[in-house]
Amino acid sequence: MPPPILQARGLGKQFRGFRAVHGVDLDIAADSVHALVGPNGAGKSTLFNLLTGFLRPSAGRITLAGADVTGLPPERVARLGVARSFQITTLFPQVSAREHVGLALQARTGLGWRFWRSEGRLDRFRDRALELLDDVGLADAAEVPAAALAYGRKRALELAVALALDPRVLLLDEPTAGMGAEDIDRTIALIRRVRPGRTVVLVEHNMSVVRNLADRVTVLQRGAVLVEGGYAEVRADPRVITAYLGETHADR
Repeated sequence: MPPPILQARGLGKQFRGFRAVHGVDLDIAADSVHALVGPNGAGKSTLFNLLTGFLRPSAGRITLAGADVTGLPPERVARLGVARSFQITTLFPQVSAREHVGLALQARTGLGWRFWRSEGRLDRFRDRALELLDDVGLADAAEVPAAALAYGRKRALELAVALALDPRVLLLDEPTAGMGAEDIDRTIALIRRVRPGRTVVLVEHNMSVVRNLADRVTVLQRGAVLVEGGYAEVRADPRVITAYLGETHADR
């Protein structure tokens, strides 16, 4: 087996004595889709933030392609090839879809996220920005301000922004949260379309999405790994049934 592209060993995070994550060992295989699931309060978002540098671990170690990235700030983690989306949309309301992607492309150069640069500076990224918007189904909305996009299309724009960073590892936090069935199906198809050559890690409550996308599933409970395996194996595990539904349902 090739070494994992993203790995955690003994990972922990405490907040004033409360252990939000403790003793987590995690291996994310390259070119796979790996889902992190669990009941509310299981530690999914905290683990996600640890892996992307938004939180510094209290214990343990994180490696990316064999390099120790423990405690690095998020901008340095991003430069090493990790991009993420957020559970809540983080777009600029009056900035067009094309400009959002252009700014992300610009961030990979020495210019960084410099909003005061002239429009002409973004023109060099126009063609690539339009290609990425087409990849996520937003070719017809290139000049539309983010505020005018429907919710599902905003999430697609966030994915285009993340892809503009050309990540090796793409982390998606609740990518279908708040979506109707049609947008969920569209998002599943979109993730399938952009995953070749990338590793995708997603936090997701919708188990239908997990079933359709994930090669491997890690179930968290109370900040620790409860079960890990393929979707069918995890779904049938009595410990998972108990964690989600309680002892009464597990015994049936």
